[in-house]
Amino acid sequence: MTATLGYVTKHENGSFSGELLTFDGPRAIAATPVGPKRSPAHPDYRLTHRGVEVGAGWNNTNQEGRPYVSFNIAHPELGPRAFKVNLGRAPDQDDDSVYAMIWNEG
Repeated sequence: MTATLGYVTKHENGSFSGELLTFDGPRAIAATPVGPKRSPAHPDYRLTHRGVEVGAGWNNTNQEGRPYVSFNIAHPELGPRAFKVNLGRAPDQDDDSVYAMIWNEG
């Protein structure tokens, strides 16, 4: 099953902004690049909602060699589990800067 949990737009400075869709309504989110990493395990992005960190993101490469971004999102209001999402092409979208946040069960 594929579920879209929201949409984000990539900006020229490498950041993303958009909305995480929840049962309580949309939540404004922003993903900001963290800069140079000291370790490959460290995140490439910090994900925030109203200035509070709610997750982290990593640059990845799929099996075809194309880059994508994945996020882990966690906050008590969202429940006891972290959500894992991958950014992918938004359906019926002609703007290459808009991405769907696709739920990743893995």
